[in-house]
Amino acid sequence: MVRRLFNARGAELIPQARMSGPMPWVIAIMVAMTVIALAAGLALGNAVSSAKAEIEGGVTIQILEPRADMRAEQARRAVDSIKMLPGISGFRLVPQAELDALIEPWLGTGIGTATGSAIPVPALIDVRLKGPATPKALSTIETALKPIAPSARVDAQSNWLKPVFDAMVSLQLLAIALVALLALALTAAVLLAARTALGANRDTIEIVHLLGGTDTQVARVFQRSIGYDAAGGGTVGLALALVVILSLGRRFAGLGAGLVDNGALNWSDWLLLAVVPVLATLLAMITARLTVLHALRKML
Repeated sequence: MVRRLFNARGAELIPQARMSGPMPWVIAIMVAMTVIALAAGLALGNAVSSAKAEIEGGVTIQILEPRADMRAEQARRAVDSIKMLPGISGFRLVPQAELDALIEPWLGTGIGTATGSAIPVPALIDVRLKGPATPKALSTIETALKPIAPSARVDAQSNWLKPVFDAMVSLQLLAIALVALLALALTAAVLLAARTALGANRDTIEIVHLLGGTDTQVARVFQRSIGYDAAGGGTVGLALALVVILSLGRRFAGLGAGLVDNGALNWSDWLLLAVVPVLATLLAMITARLTVLHALRKML
């Protein structure tokens, strides 16, 4: 009899308003913040991984000779020497026009070609290795260039962006920590809501127990009610987060920066974001069930 009463008239024994009160909207806000933080962490991870893959085997050789004629001669000899080295997948001597375009925003035009210029522009050779630019590989290149280009300086391109990568990894860890804190906050909010609802329906629950109802049956009613609120709030939160993510994505895409372009979310990232409301609903239902069962054991 009690089982039939719960199945058919459970909503009358313990009122279960759908999407009413603050709980669904609290969950919506938390899910939205979680999805946005997770998307930021995934985008940062994609940007770092893609950038590292692109420049992992990149080496830049600078010919720092101040005299233009000697600089050009050393650059030519360096190119000839690089051709003979093992482990080189490609190289190119950066044209002077390209160098002028790089420094023009800061130093103006004609710096590298002006007669008697007080600011000599180094010659640059862009080298691609077949493997990563390890210290051993850099030492091999430096040893080969030292006799023919004593002013050459060899740098791994990854070293230039290491501080940037470290900062981005720190931000990624911060995003992960924020997701964890939001999950804890959601658990606390559901726990408080379940305890409040339990206290408000204490008299009804006592009557149900007198009629033979079990703690599990009562907990199932609260679990289902919280589940509906969490599912509705999670859906709303996901929709709000997607609007924010797509809007920010369009703005960042307009920057045209390499690191920003590499941070685009792929299909697996979007799938993971879509799972967040489902996980939030499951977390809310489990929390509500455990909270109610624990409270009922102490109450009765």
